[in-house]
Amino acid sequence: MSPTLRLYNTLTRTKEAFAPIDPQNVRMYVCGPTVYDYAHIGNARPVIVFDVLYRLLRHIYGEDHVTYARNLTDVDDKINARAARDFPGLPLNEAIGKVTESTTAQFHRDIAALGNLPPDAEPRATGHIAEMQAIIHRLIARGVAYVAQEHVLFHVPAVAHLRSAPGYGTLARRPLDEMIAGARVDVAPYKRDPMDFVLWKPSREGVDPGWDWPDGAPEGITKPGRPGWHIECSAMSMATLLAPFGGGLSCDDPQKNVFDIHGGGIDLVFPHHENEIAQSCCAFGGADGAGRMANYWMHNGFLQVEGEKMSKSLGNFVTINELLETESFGGRPWPGEVLRLAMLKTHYRQPIDWTVDELEAAKEELAGWSDLARDESVGPLRAMYKANGEAPVPDALVVQALSNDLNTPDALARLREIADEARFDNGAARLLLETAEFLGLLDPDRLAVHELGLSAVDVDPEAIFDLESYAVRFRAAVANTSPMIASTIITKVEAYGVVVDANLVSGEFSLRGTSKSIENLIAARLEARRAKNFAESDRIRDELAAMGIQLNDGKDADGHPTTTWEVKR
Repeated sequence: MSPTLRLYNTLTRTKEAFAPIDPQNVRMYVCGPTVYDYAHIGNARPVIVFDVLYRLLRHIYGEDHVTYARNLTDVDDKINARAARDFPGLPLNEAIGKVTESTTAQFHRDIAALGNLPPDAEPRATGHIAEMQAIIHRLIARGVAYVAQEHVLFHVPAVAHLRSAPGYGTLARRPLDEMIAGARVDVAPYKRDPMDFVLWKPSREGVDPGWDWPDGAPEGITKPGRPGWHIECSAMSMATLLAPFGGGLSCDDPQKNVFDIHGGGIDLVFPHHENEIAQSCCAFGGADGAGRMANYWMHNGFLQVEGEKMSKSLGNFVTINELLETESFGGRPWPGEVLRLAMLKTHYRQPIDWTVDELEAAKEELAGWSDLARDESVGPLRAMYKANGEAPVPDALVVQALSNDLNTPDALARLREIADEARFDNGAARLLLETAEFLGLLDPDRLAVHELGLSAVDVDPEAIFDLESYAVRFRAAVANTSPMIASTIITKVEAYGVVVDANLVSGEFSLRGTSKSIENLIAARLEARRAKNFAESDRIRDELAAMGIQLNDGKDADGHPTTTWEVKR
């Protein structure tokens, strides 16, 4: 029997026992990225946090009884600006499509490398314009939205007249004057109240994408326009988590217009989530506007880098892709599981300090766990079961820790206890692997990556001529990580004078020579040339060429013949 799941609810500021509306259909919505650029490591935190919750919900209620929706915002002025910058010669919509498709594909690759499961639904804003327009019509009819200068705005003070529950400001719990001072909304003379926010705005021809109103525009709207940010999530969550279960715009039963969990970063509490609640409750609730939109609101804490807020101006802005593929942070690329473990060491509601030291510690810990789990009676057997579709069975105490508001530090502490037992017990080693797999930290098919310390691509000058370990690393990189890491292995090994024959497609990696052996052959060739033994000189040249060595003949300042060499690519 699973322990009671308790989650901290931002709406009530308390940790509550989770009671799904329908245990057969548990529903969760999480705000996803705006797809105009590479996602940064701060964006990765909600993805990882709510992936762990998704895994836990599936474990408790069954994989077929949980629906996880994470949206993609593909309508935004930042996207328009990026499209104009990168594709100035293309028609607007085509340029926008190129930006959003390439950025979305990169986002998917990056977060998959972090060990995240794909969500059950991934609605895009552009796919739900009709629902946004229908919600706007309904809000106007209920007297909580109005048209002004081709804009449709939500009138915040009107919420109180509909007795919408919870009232505006309940989620943020901030005084009205403080919300006005800190609100990220445009100041505009056509607003009835400073807190009013945009539901729909006019599009500039050739600059912004625009949509007409097929079913009739609100009175006062005469030109194509585009949605505001907040209305997008109300429409996408309705389409994926309400309409398929009997709720939505055609339903006036407030009980059917609520889903279980809404998640995101703490920075979204106000104004985004506050505004989502207001417009959704007023649109989807009953005649009095009553509703909650979601019963549990969850938010992860901020992330800073090496003790400072992440900022491009500070030079510490780091993307997920840079961490995975380059040496820009800590002088090496990092496997996704290392990044994931470093993230989960801090409780999701606490701020996290992203440091190289933490990544180093996570790398070493994963390498140790992987070493224990690679035993022939553990790793290969689990890989076979995984291939047959069998889900991992996690340790009960880890599940218990996660059930206490996703207490990942406690879960990892228990995982370390299992690792200690696994040094002497293959049963514990299997439990270690399955529990770490459940958390997204170890994949039975990728154990070699961590055991060999691929994240560091460590090169030991004392053992450099024993290339077998590096060949294993290289093959693991090609098969399980990325060509970038494989290429890094080649570069670092060759920096110590080892010349290798490497194929980034097949994973073949073999010795071509060492700097000492190459230089000895070059010296012998120079001696043959001085003795006018050109047959021997040519033979040595051909031998070096077969090793992939390009010779460059010349003369020194005194006119004596010299030869330098380089590796042919």
